[in-house]
Amino acid sequence: MTAHATTSPGSRRRTRSAAKIGKTAFLVIVALVQITPFYIAVTTALKPATDDSSLWLPPFSGATLANFSTAFTVGRLDWALENSLLVTTVSTFLVCLIGAMAAYPLARRLTRLNRAVSLGLLGMLIVPPLSILVPLYTMLSRLGLLNTFGGLILVLTTLQLPLAVFLFTQFMRGLPISLEEAAAMDGAGTLRIFMQIVLPSLKPVLATVTILTATNVWNEFAMSSYISSSTPMRTLAPAVAVFFSSQGTNIGAAAAAALIGLAPILIAYLFLQKYFVKGALAGADK
Repeated sequence: MTAHATTSPGSRRRTRSAAKIGKTAFLVIVALVQITPFYIAVTTALKPATDDSSLWLPPFSGATLANFSTAFTVGRLDWALENSLLVTTVSTFLVCLIGAMAAYPLARRLTRLNRAVSLGLLGMLIVPPLSILVPLYTMLSRLGLLNTFGGLILVLTTLQLPLAVFLFTQFMRGLPISLEEAAAMDGAGTLRIFMQIVLPSLKPVLATVTILTATNVWNEFAMSSYISSSTPMRTLAPAVAVFFSSQGTNIGAAAAAALIGLAPILIAYLFLQKYFVKGALAGADK
């Protein structure tokens, strides 16, 4: 009777209610921790330079956009923003296209050579990019690709390809091959099968690769700092870093520059978030 009383429906409901409250409280705490830096950046960026109030307080004396104007005009973030948009768009497109095309034979033809290539790609994921900086810089210098969009796009695309090929390969191995075999019996070539049958099935993982690649390229700092060091060719992350170092006393302008760099990739992620989650879960299932 005592055991039965301790597991009564009312007791179980109270236990579930307490667990739900605990989970909710934990999620609220995590959300606050994540939002706090963004809140401080926004309030700081909207304060005039003469406002010396606490970073936690909003701009009571009146919000201003002068810090954003300073970031664009003094820091030349308008150039950097355009450069980053160009480099990110082209690099992401090339990574998605080349990565999907390279993954198709790796997923469908399980030969020894393809297995070796797959293992080689996995090995490239653990190689720190900065470990190849010196020979890479020397090669780009000899080819005349320093301070050019072509050189930067080539490097960033190459660095992002191993992960993209891995994700595409894992996803393709879980796709049914029956439609491809039927198309081949009807006389369709490999390229046509890939473009008309395989590629449309890759939407979930394609969104994942797009978000990961765009985020990594947009936020890339080390390689971009060395390959595109001149001001007109500088991308957003190095430009923001240079502007930060020159605005030691104007913290509002520095915060505005950080928000300018964050806003585009944050907006893109919000629109593609559900596809990113689907692609990640699908890749894990495969």
